[in-house]
Amino acid sequence: MQKTIDDLSTRWLKRNLDSLSEEELRVLQSAIDRRPIARDIRENLAGEASLGDRIADAMARVGGSWTFIVSFLLFLAVWTAGNAFLLTRDAFDPYPFIFLNLILSMLAAVQAPIIMMSQNRQAARDRLDATHDYEVNLKAEIEIMALHDKLDALRQREILNMQSEIAELAAHLKRIDARLGGPAS
Repeated sequence: MQKTIDDLSTRWLKRNLDSLSEEELRVLQSAIDRRPIARDIRENLAGEASLGDRIADAMARVGGSWTFIVSFLLFLAVWTAGNAFLLTRDAFDPYPFIFLNLILSMLAAVQAPIIMMSQNRQAARDRLDATHDYEVNLKAEIEIMALHDKLDALRQREILNMQSEIAELAAHLKRIDARLGGPAS
């Protein structure tokens, strides 16, 4: 029997073909074609990243690390100590450190959107991963249902074979009883 997507959608997903998503149709077609649905999403994403995207990801990776936080705290401590205590009268940024505030504000103004761009790209990757996970899980469920169908068909065939063998055995016993002159049952 030739399986069609319509048959499988009704049988395994309990929905008609029109209500299926593109991903579900792709999974059902892969089940019919007996081909795998799993693929490495990272390969596709790595080739699509522009130079700006890669720079944003690198800056977010560095800006969100403990190395950056500790080194920036050390920079702030040196700046403050240098301008407050070491240079005293010749300090280029005396207390209240207005130039340092300007630098920190500019850094935050540039760093925040770059980190947000990287987070948006990560969210898009996560959505792709979730969609792919759904497809793989759906395919696994469909394959398990197909195996159950095959086992049920095998079990049904065995039951029919056993019934026919029992009927043959009963007929054979009747013949033996008839030959021996015993009661025919």
